[in-house]
Amino acid sequence: MDFQHRAGGKTGTGGVASWTETNRDRRERLRQLALETIDLNKDPYFMKNHLGSYECKLCLTLHNNEGSYLAHTQGKKHQANLARRAAKEAKESPQQPAPAKPRVDIKKFVKIGRPGYRVTKQRERETGQQSLLFQIDYPEIGEGIAPRHRFMSAYEQKVEPPDRRWQYLLFAAEPYETIAFKVPSREVDKSEGKFWVMWNKDTKQFFLQFSFKVEPKVIKLPPPPSNNSQPQRNSTPSSQPPPPPAPMMPPPPRPMGMPPPLPTSPTCRLRTWPSSSTCRDP
Repeated sequence: MDFQHRAGGKTGTGGVASWTETNRDRRERLRQLALETIDLNKDPYFMKNHLGSYECKLCLTLHNNEGSYLAHTQGKKHQANLARRAAKEAKESPQQPAPAKPRVDIKKFVKIGRPGYRVTKQRERETGQQSLLFQIDYPEIGEGIAPRHRFMSAYEQKVEPPDRRWQYLLFAAEPYETIAFKVPSREVDKSEGKFWVMWNKDTKQFFLQFSFKVEPKVIKLPPPPSNNSQPQRNSTPSSQPPPPPAPMMPPPPRPMGMPPPLPTSPTCRLRTWPSSSTCRDP
C-alpha cells in the first residue's frame, strides 16, 4: 500500500495516522493532563494488584495502566457510583448537632436604688451651639467598677411609645439601677472639645458633656413670578382703602335757539293735550 500518496497525506510527513494510533495518543494526552491535577496516591479507590494492573475498588473494574484508570474516573459509571456512595454515607451517618452559641451569663446583683444626678443646659454665645452636662453621683459604687453610658434610639426601648424626635442617654453602674434621660434626637458633635467624659474616683462622680451640631439656617427664597399674562386676583381683602370715585363729567352745552327743557320728575304724568298737565306729589 502506498502510504505516501494516499488521500489526505503529504510527501515527507509519514502519512495519516490510523484510528488506533490517534486513540492511543488521545489517551496519553488525557493521562498527562490528569496526572497534573489528580494525585493517585490520595485516591481511596485506586489500587495496584499483584499482577501489575490497576483496580477501582468502587466500581470493581480492572485497568492495564494509570491512564486507563484516570479515564475511568472521568466516566459516567464512576461519577454515578461516587454520588451513590456519598448519599448512602450521609443517610447512615448521624446528624451532627449545630455548635452551640457561646452563652453569656447575666451577672446578678442586688440593686440599691437610683443614683443622684444633675443636668445643666448650656449654650455658647458666639455660635449658639447647645450642649448638655450630666453629673451622676455613685457614692456606693462597687470596687474597681467604672460607670458606663450609651445612646439608645426610641425604637429600642419598650417603656414609652416610640417617637423618632427623641433618643435616650443611659447611665449604668453596679449596684445602682440604670437611669435614662430623654434628649432630642439630633446629631451629636463628637469633635475635639465638644464631647468629653470624666470619672472622678475620689468624689465618686461621673461627668459627661456633649454638644449638638449647629443646624444651618434655611433661607426661604420668594417664589418666582408666574408666566401668566393675566394678573392673579388676591383672595384676601386689602388693608388699604378703596380709591375715590372718578368725578362726574359736565353735561354737554345746549345748542343755540333751543328752549330749555321742562323739569320732570318720576311722579309727574303728562296729558296728551297741551292745555294742562297734572302732577302728583309723592
